Order: sequence, then structure tokens, then C-alpha cells
Amino acid sequence: MRLDKYLKVSRLIKRRTIANEACDAGRVTINEKPAKAGAEVKPGDVIEIAFGNRTVKVRVKDVKEVVRKEEAEELFEYISDGDAPR
Repeated sequence: MRLDKYLKVSRLIKRRTIANEACDAGRVTINEKPAKAGAEVKPGDVIEIAFGNRTVKVRVKDVKEVVRKEEAEELFEYISDGDAPR
């Protein structure tokens, strides 16, 4: 699955356009490498997102095309989160 879509489906970022902008600005990495919005995401990847003055780091547990809001957090596990929204 594309990174921008995964960020939206998992609700780490609310909208796909915002996910695209974050990737273009170099604020998103996969496995410690800068990632483009079209980068492929697979289970086991570590995604790090810089939100202003805080950083959220998660490990991808699953990749699904569609998921209900209540189940979104089952797609990843927090490694470290600087006051990540829940």
C-alpha cells in the first residue's frame, strides 16, 4: 500500500493530502530513510512522522485497504510518541 494512503487509513494523519504534503516536506521516514508519498508500506516497517515539535514513531503491524475508526490503532504499534493524538 502507498505510504500516504496507509497514513490516512491508520489515522496517523487525518487526510491523504496532508500526508502527501508531509512526505514532500521530508517529515516522514520509513526505516530511517526519507519517504515519498508513493513508497510501499509493509508489515514490520518503522514509520517516523515529525509533527512540528514532536515526533511519532510506529511499527506497522498490518496493512488493510479499509478499516473502521475503532480498529485503526490495530494497524500499528507505538514505539515512541511525543504526545501522539489518540
